[in-house]
Amino acid sequence: MKIQHFLEPRTSTLSYVVHDEADREGIVIDPVIDYDPKAARTSAAPAEAIADYVEREGIQLAYALDTHCHADHLTALPWFEQRFGCKTVIGAGITRVQETFGKLFGFGRGDGFRPDGSQWDVLLGDEDTLSFGSLTLSAIPTGGHTPASLSYRIDDAVFVGDSLFMPDQGTARCDFPGGSASELYDSVQRLYALPAETRLFTLHDYRPGGRDLRWCCTVDEARRTNVHLNEHTTREEFVALRARLEDGKEFPTLLYPAVQWNIRGGHLPPPEPNGQRYFKIPVDAL
Repeated sequence: MKIQHFLEPRTSTLSYVVHDEADREGIVIDPVIDYDPKAARTSAAPAEAIADYVEREGIQLAYALDTHCHADHLTALPWFEQRFGCKTVIGAGITRVQETFGKLFGFGRGDGFRPDGSQWDVLLGDEDTLSFGSLTLSAIPTGGHTPASLSYRIDDAVFVGDSLFMPDQGTARCDFPGGSASELYDSVQRLYALPAETRLFTLHDYRPGGRDLRWCCTVDEARRTNVHLNEHTTREEFVALRARLEDGKEFPTLLYPAVQWNIRGGHLPPPEPNGQRYFKIPVDAL
């Protein structure tokens, strides 16, 4: 198994290509479409960089997966589906996110929006599996950041999305609709119960103190040293900490465009009568 990371610098997002080096079949996890909020323009440049690697290495992409419905960047899953013919994948809990945010944005059947997960080819639940080449991916529900958060385990590697950051950054926020610090605590305990040498690959690295980029640590390192949730942290302590950290915390810059794009599986809302497509901004809603 070979794992290659890619950094999208605007949102400090890490994407991954994982492939079987013998038969060259692989997957892409959490790929990004760039969005400039000032100009309201999208760019496939981050996805193109990944695609160049896939083609250069002769990898046949079987799946493009998101670990959850992202609130800080736009997913590139349908871009990879169109480019490579792979299937798109997300956690089955996405329907809860679609229902919550679909109501917030006023989406409905009149504009073709269905909160049933039909925008993806595959919805994964607890311990569901996918195979590519000689490798098998299994889904680990890690809710708390969002209700639809999944981690993906492949051999000794687990792609944890936003559930955990590098140990010096802690854990993800839990104050979005449907989030729960108590649920995230349980999710992290499930990750910490994995073998100590298991590698955890994160979705973001904000490089505190200007340190070099990191994207991977072991379960042992995270369990011993994570600054928000380690082996000595109680549930009550963690819930109280997240409440303090999230009191008055700013929302991500791309929250509204990202969620509208992502709950549609990576597509813009349909055009208005003038032919233009729009993102909505609900005022005083959250």
